[in-house]
Amino acid sequence: MAIRGLWGRPYIDLAPYLDLSTLPEIHEEVCLALTRTPLGYTGGSHRSMGILPKNRPDDCLVDYVEVIRRMSDAEFETFRSMADDPSTIDPAARATATFGEEREHPLSRRQMQWLKIRFGVYFPWKGYVELIPNLRWDDKARADGKAFTGVARALFPKTLELVRRLPFTRIGRCNVMGLEAHDHGTVHRDGEPDEQTEPDHFITLCPNADKRLFLWDDDARLEVPVEGRAVWFNDHDYHGVSAAPFFRYSIRVDGVFEPEFLLRLIDQRP
Repeated sequence: MAIRGLWGRPYIDLAPYLDLSTLPEIHEEVCLALTRTPLGYTGGSHRSMGILPKNRPDDCLVDYVEVIRRMSDAEFETFRSMADDPSTIDPAARATATFGEEREHPLSRRQMQWLKIRFGVYFPWKGYVELIPNLRWDDKARADGKAFTGVARALFPKTLELVRRLPFTRIGRCNVMGLEAHDHGTVHRDGEPDEQTEPDHFITLCPNADKRLFLWDDDARLEVPVEGRAVWFNDHDYHGVSAAPFFRYSIRVDGVFEPEFLLRLIDQRP
């Protein structure tokens, strides 16, 4: 798949449209906050989800769904015992049960750690914090019944202040996504392009401008760097993050853009 982009552009640098003057303060806040809250993992099953490009099938290295399917009965029982509530997992139904993000049985932190340590599963984002939790990917633009967590309000007040000022009519998902030094974000896409009626609305903030995000043209086998401290791209295009010798993070905010803001972006297309 070639890059579809946004109205003739591979991505949009949103800096001219937003007030980003507080990003240096937010960077200091996030760096400190990440030392004060447990960090979660995300990713790790992109191959089994079928969202990798055909020319980079091994980008996700060891996939946890594939590992769980290959476990012996004894290994599976150990895995089951580490769940937050083992009683919800029926060993007799393991052939049809699904595990992980947006699946029947979410992984506990102990399960993720064991999958990583015992089986070498690669979780790309190991500095993951949900500021507004979202259970299902398809609900990321819905705000009903959602709110910033207590941790978010206590540790990320300046971040939340900026997020609330962003040009959304509603926000359904907000998280911090951090990568450890030398880790890469596996190339994947967040949906089927042919099923897309319009690009999903979100903003990716990178206060330190060091994420190394890129779009991937699978037809040309070409990486297109995405640069800027606030960007929007079509997440139904393949995208990933290059490895770097230092920790880095971004903040992703999903929702529905204000109509006037969206029209400004469309009207200024090349």
